[in-house]
Amino acid sequence: MQTDHTVSGHIIDIPNKEVYQGTVHVSNGRISKIVREATDSSHYILPGFVDAHVHVESSMLVPCEFARLAVPHGTVATVSDPHEIGNVLGIKGVEYMVENGKKVPFKFYFGAPSCVPATPFETAGAEITAADIEKLFQRQEIKYLAEMMNWPGVLNRDPDVMEKIALAKKYAKAVDGHAPGLMGEQAAKYAAAGITTDHECFTAEEALDKLAVGMKILIREGSAAKNFEALIPLLPKHYRNIMFCSDDKHPDNLVEGHINLLVKRALAKGNDLFHVLQAACVNPVEHYKLEVGLLREGDAADFILVDNLESFNVLATYINGELVAENGTSNIQFTPSEEINNFETDVKVAQQFEVPVGDADKIRVIEAFDGQLITKQVWATPRVENGFILSDVAQDVLKITVVNRYQNTIPAVAFIKNVGLKQGAIASSVGHDSHNIIAVGVDDESIARAVNLIIGAKGGVAAVGMGREELLPLPVAGIMSAQDGYKVAEAYAAIDSMSKEMGSSLESPFMTLSFMALLVIPSLKLSDQGLFNGDTFKFVPVAEKVKS
Repeated sequence: MQTDHTVSGHIIDIPNKEVYQGTVHVSNGRISKIVREATDSSHYILPGFVDAHVHVESSMLVPCEFARLAVPHGTVATVSDPHEIGNVLGIKGVEYMVENGKKVPFKFYFGAPSCVPATPFETAGAEITAADIEKLFQRQEIKYLAEMMNWPGVLNRDPDVMEKIALAKKYAKAVDGHAPGLMGEQAAKYAAAGITTDHECFTAEEALDKLAVGMKILIREGSAAKNFEALIPLLPKHYRNIMFCSDDKHPDNLVEGHINLLVKRALAKGNDLFHVLQAACVNPVEHYKLEVGLLREGDAADFILVDNLESFNVLATYINGELVAENGTSNIQFTPSEEINNFETDVKVAQQFEVPVGDADKIRVIEAFDGQLITKQVWATPRVENGFILSDVAQDVLKITVVNRYQNTIPAVAFIKNVGLKQGAIASSVGHDSHNIIAVGVDDESIARAVNLIIGAKGGVAAVGMGREELLPLPVAGIMSAQDGYKVAEAYAAIDSMSKEMGSSLESPFMTLSFMALLVIPSLKLSDQGLFNGDTFKFVPVAEKVKS
């Protein structure tokens, strides 16, 4: 492992907004000095990229494998919210992520999950209390209170919510927000409680409202939720209060790129180089007080090399002076990981997914939107056969189910639009936030089979149709694989492709599917306990008699 060396090139000095020729001297993993001098090297040296908000679990990879796939793209650190595994395994799951991340030369910084379980309207596998959060805050790796999704609790100054925020203040930790659509006096009250960021802005108007009350805005571009185009116009004026994040990134997308893609797109739109890099490299380090170098003498030697300022292709990534990636290839080796889980439910039969029509003449339908977490409630006339409501492929109104994976209960069943399947079913145990099994299909037999593939593997992603069955097992908490990340990405891409062959028109069908159980995002979602209105925070019936 080479940690004492020099790297020459065009040095990008972000704070001073200057580019000059020079040599970076690295000793014992830190930058001992930076010398201005002429050099023959044509490449550019700059601080590494930081993903300012990501759920590593959504990559379906354990942290050490996530790191392997991220470093070729110039990522040196992540601000990681482990509430996905927290919902499955509690504080034990958070500690698993911290320890697993230490297996590799990469800088993982985790938050203490603030909302586990996310709501009382779903069944999670664990609870993280204020006492647990205080215990986590005593660890150096825990840098912040993770996204406070219970914004009604913040606005109403709920004692439990405020206790968690008070603990963050006691330990001088930042508090991440999560408040889609919150504006005006409500946004001001939310920020006044101590919330410092938000990654859920869908419009520039909303983001400006939150910037005005002192919050920092994270521009998100993940596998499903994509807000870059809507928010990037804010960068020139607000670059000191903007960060880039992926939030949720599936493994095949992570192979393709990470924060580097946002940097390229921002530069292609004519944004100032230093403004873009302030958001991509500097702001997360300063906001969360990360031990990540920013290309200064005395800093940790965390920096990257790019070919030029137009194509901005990453040539090399250094972390603590170690060359962890070069020319698109990761130097981090595969490391075996322990598998821990919490998965207890019996196989299901097709009859358990039947929906009797009774005297109803209309059904509520979840309308999904490609590239968005939000949904809309629409009404449809049910297709009925033998007294039961069936999927209606012609109208693209398909059956959706959420199956409790922690105990044996009756599956919750509703209907969804815009998934587009023409045959078969897809299923996954990656179902935010509680990670019960979620499936969509055109018939009960296919749905049952896809669900049972997941149950048999104690977690995974499955597709059934066209005379085929595909399964990617996810035995770590039912949401991650401990296998080689590149092989997992390949297997996931195959299942994703199969779902599109079956008719899905979604760019990322499984990522979109996973958010259909995310109750804290409006408007209509499904939990293992029933169909839920995220605007009123109440359960609603699937079928109703509307005509008098």
